[in-house]
Amino acid sequence: MIEGKKYYFPTGGLPSQNDIMTQRAVFTEAYAVIPKGCMRDIVVSFLPHWSSTRAWVLARPLSGFSETFSQYIMEVSPGGGSTDPDTDLSAQSVLFVTDGQGYLEINGEKHELCAGSYAYIPVGANWELKAVESTLRFHWVRKAYVGVKGIDAPEAFVTHEDKNTINFVPDTDGAWGTTRFVELDDLRHDMHVNIVTFQPGGVIPFEETHVMEHGLYVLQGKAVYKLNQDWVEVEAGDFIWLRAFCPQACYAGGSEPFRYLLYKDVNRHMPLKL
Repeated sequence: MIEGKKYYFPTGGLPSQNDIMTQRAVFTEAYAVIPKGCMRDIVVSFLPHWSSTRAWVLARPLSGFSETFSQYIMEVSPGGGSTDPDTDLSAQSVLFVTDGQGYLEINGEKHELCAGSYAYIPVGANWELKAVESTLRFHWVRKAYVGVKGIDAPEAFVTHEDKNTINFVPDTDGAWGTTRFVELDDLRHDMHVNIVTFQPGGVIPFEETHVMEHGLYVLQGKAVYKLNQDWVEVEAGDFIWLRAFCPQACYAGGSEPFRYLLYKDVNRHMPLKL
């Protein structure tokens, strides 16, 4: 458990007409930064078969942008939700709750949700979700599942961050670690959605350059992030997309941990045809 753990979530609204417009939004061929200030009422989306619900779409498959996943921030008012949440039969999902209360039912098994709850929903599962008592806010990461002959598809599970330990990177004295919800060598899974934690002053001490695409949502704290050739300041509520092979590094600042929800595609051969 992280001392003083927080989960940032947007609440919409609009800035004053007297505020300056300049923000930190960046969109390049190698990365994009969508600051928390961009997540306003006028850019929300509404989804089929969801009631009393709105969503901020952070990423979607798009030429020159995300190729493997979509990511939404969902806001479900009390009593709202869906009994038919996803009509794409190829989609698997990860839900991570940042605020509120609700329940998730998967294949007839009901689970209570609260801040820190994490759920994996496999292809073909029957599921529904409802908010109760308070507004439920959560991340919804979706990816088309890539099956492999001879390997079973993964099963659904629901857990909580507090039930999962941080795996600290060797030789960092606890300054940098990852909370994993799926084992690295579990080849049933073709995506990981983890929580990465840096203590203040912690760093990624080299430029990571790798085949995995990333979606990165800052849950807590602030840092300076190396994205391709640029150093970009980010804070809780910001979203970063990183293209495969985009060089990246990080220096955590501030007085509290720097924590983010991290998507990456894993454990499959590289397609040889686009």
